[in-house]
Amino acid sequence: MNKKIIYEIKGMYRDDFRITGYEFGEGEKSVCIVGNSRGNEVQQIYCCSQLIKKMKQLEEEGRIKAGHKILIIPSINSYSVNIQKRFWTTDNTDINRMFPGYNLGETTQRIADGVFREIKDYEYGIQFTSFYMPGDFVPHIRYMKEGFTTADEAKKFGMKYIVERKVRPYDTATLNYNWQVWDTKAFSLYTNSTSRISKTGAGQAVLSVMNFMANNGILKYGAIGEKNVRIIDDGELISVRTAKSGFYEPLVKAGDKVEAGTPLANIINPYEGDILETLYSPVNGVIFFIHNEPLTYANTAVIKILGDE
Repeated sequence: MNKKIIYEIKGMYRDDFRITGYEFGEGEKSVCIVGNSRGNEVQQIYCCSQLIKKMKQLEEEGRIKAGHKILIIPSINSYSVNIQKRFWTTDNTDINRMFPGYNLGETTQRIADGVFREIKDYEYGIQFTSFYMPGDFVPHIRYMKEGFTTADEAKKFGMKYIVERKVRPYDTATLNYNWQVWDTKAFSLYTNSTSRISKTGAGQAVLSVMNFMANNGILKYGAIGEKNVRIIDDGELISVRTAKSGFYEPLVKAGDKVEAGTPLANIINPYEGDILETLYSPVNGVIFFIHNEPLTYANTAVIKILGDE
């Protein structure tokens, strides 16, 4: 293992800002795995830590095939993690909306530029990421259909669900999109949580990455395939929206199977305690995403359901 500083900014009043990478193997730049870019993505850092631990073992056992280099970057926004703030500490900008970066721009643009210069030439890119809304997901692989990535490549992770999505205008400044502009096959791996650690979810994420590398001939590892893979267009996910704002009381969790008419959540009056609204499932299916904060606004998609095939 080679531990190195990917990018560094000198600090005036506190310790320097450093982005650390962990290299395994030697040769062609095969796979780059990036953890958190936002301060609340604690699970994403934890997933990388467990992957680094596993890769140390595999490297010592000689199970990284010759000619392959693997780079793991646990965090590109440690400052925000330290103060538990989602976006950059001083100007509230999102590093994952700054790629490919600009070395003479704002701080987050410079960080994105410094990171991207190091990782843009890898054949495969995997990002442990989170949704723009707070909530829990069914673990899955996601990729943009307009890039170089294909469903056949995504199947190599061995996960049950693969989500294809169209590129939207705001995607053009994300890491995933820009990786593909520079000919990297890029994937986003969604684990089951974000701001809290789930050992089970992290274990599944690490196993999925190991499967992917083994299926691509990078590791000597007994890969496990998922026989019943379901490929989903993100437009298939059915949103359940609130009509009222208030305390949010979920009645189901991510991964639960529901039938049409199943109660999913209550919206409660914060002052008087009565139920303002109960949300019901419009279809038979699986809870794919569910809001996990105690408050919600009106007209918010707090649940997304994957309907039965």
